[in-house]
Amino acid sequence: MLRDRRFRQPSFIELFTPKLVTILREGYGLADLRADAIAGLTVAIVALPLSMAFAIASGLSPDRGLYTAIVGGFLVSALGGSRFQIGGPAGAFIVLVFSIVQRQGYDGLALATMMAGVILLVVGLLRGGTYIKYIPFPVTVGFTAGIAVIIFASQLKELLGLDVPHEPAALAPKLAALWEAHGSVRPATIAVSALALAVILGLRRFRPHWPGMLIAVVLCAGATAALHLDVETIGSRFGGVPQTLPAPAAPAFDLARLRALLPDALTIALLGAIESLLSAVVADGMSGRRHRSNCELAAQGIANIVAPIFGGMPVTGTIARTATNVRSGAKGPIAGVLHAAFLLAFMLVAAPLAAFIPLASLGAVLAVVSWNMAEKKEFVALLKASRGDALVLLSTFLLTIFEDLTMGIGVGVTLGAFLFLHRLAESVEVQTGESFLDEDQADDYGGQRPAYDSAAASDAQVMVYKISGAIFFGASTTVSAALDEIGRYPRVFIFDFSEAPLVDSTAARALESFVARLRRAGTVVCVAGARPGVRRALLSAGLHEPETLYAGTVADARRRVSPTPPTTDREPGLTGAAIAGRA
Repeated sequence: MLRDRRFRQPSFIELFTPKLVTILREGYGLADLRADAIAGLTVAIVALPLSMAFAIASGLSPDRGLYTAIVGGFLVSALGGSRFQIGGPAGAFIVLVFSIVQRQGYDGLALATMMAGVILLVVGLLRGGTYIKYIPFPVTVGFTAGIAVIIFASQLKELLGLDVPHEPAALAPKLAALWEAHGSVRPATIAVSALALAVILGLRRFRPHWPGMLIAVVLCAGATAALHLDVETIGSRFGGVPQTLPAPAAPAFDLARLRALLPDALTIALLGAIESLLSAVVADGMSGRRHRSNCELAAQGIANIVAPIFGGMPVTGTIARTATNVRSGAKGPIAGVLHAAFLLAFMLVAAPLAAFIPLASLGAVLAVVSWNMAEKKEFVALLKASRGDALVLLSTFLLTIFEDLTMGIGVGVTLGAFLFLHRLAESVEVQTGESFLDEDQADDYGGQRPAYDSAAASDAQVMVYKISGAIFFGASTTVSAALDEIGRYPRVFIFDFSEAPLVDSTAARALESFVARLRRAGTVVCVAGARPGVRRALLSAGLHEPETLYAGTVADARRRVSPTPPTTDREPGLTGAAIAGRA
């Protein structure tokens, strides 16, 4: 009974119960609430400048970022499958959101975000969260580094005070436009940018627990107002920040617009799923807890459906704010809920003061964010790891920078899949333990080949061919070619599949073709050691009894096809001339 309880599959209710409910069931006291309140306030202080900066860099007004952090952050924490996840706008979306806003306006972005929310909700309910782990690591490093480069380039205008009326979205035209405007550099703006960077980096070095970004923004705002600096501010560009949430309103849509926005929605959903689950994994590593990936995706979906109704932008899990939440001593999701409440209080009370914030200080914040986003050590390590990993990494990185994020991820995943299949095909071995795809080498190379056994080679009646590894379409041609090189047909041919974890339909058809030729030559064919999945694939390809015999082991196969047991007790696998053509 105990074994059944331990290994049974969790129910739907168990999989999608929010961690907030789990925390309350475990017992939640005043001390826990106090710890969550402190953590929530700390995260809100970090999130305040970041939310506005991400929105401005995405081509939106700063209040859009605040709405997203308040509404999306509340829903992600209240409904999510992670104890510590903090939801809100993220730097990874800047490039994508900016592109959508340029093409479709805010209404198009809102509709695409809601469509992405529906996709995430469906994927979560269908339990597709576990498949996100199949995104290759070089792809995540590549597109993250590419996004970091684009974010930094997008902030050069704010950092230098350049006058660029129409800044292109693509990197190369953007850099060209910025260079053409280099004569409009404002010394006061550069001074404010330098002050913000100095404060952020200095506090990170000497007072790492202080909210350096918020302090830098406040100091720069105070200096700009006191000295009447000629620096662009939130008030001069956007007219300030509203003090209340907007009334809920859904964007208008029709079938044609839904079709046009579907690619953008799919990209938002994919990027949001990757970012949120990576953030949840980081939180698990820091806290020792485990998140529910499908519940987390469902919560992210709901947040992305609701946030645009209140004027928000795409929502995802945010690694930096989630890590801050864990380090601040949070006990559970209530810290994330309180973080959203604190942000709402800040907006209600201090929104008029936001008008004094210089955009150069927010540009400095994003410059630091972009530097932190780029996983520099991992990037260099992957370049040195192998040519395949370097190819996937650089393809994703360069396409993200010079083309778009969707193409970068698509090409990276495709190349990563081909690289995996190639490596999997290389792992298929026959008899001697050598890879089929190894380069040609001398017969006595390295002294690693087994000694020649003339007794085994003289057994012309029974041939045993042992195939190890996953036999799939990537290796089927090579396996088939090796089988075809056998120069004679014995009385009995035994396939040893005891070390083959799978055989796909392509490989099974190739084996069926080879077996058909053996049968036409009068050879008895037996399959030994096939696992249930392998046997099903072979049966589906037409390898049925009695034409093809099945046995549990090679020894069983020998007894089944021979009226007299073999007189020797040799290792199965190198009998007959099984490796003729490979010497």
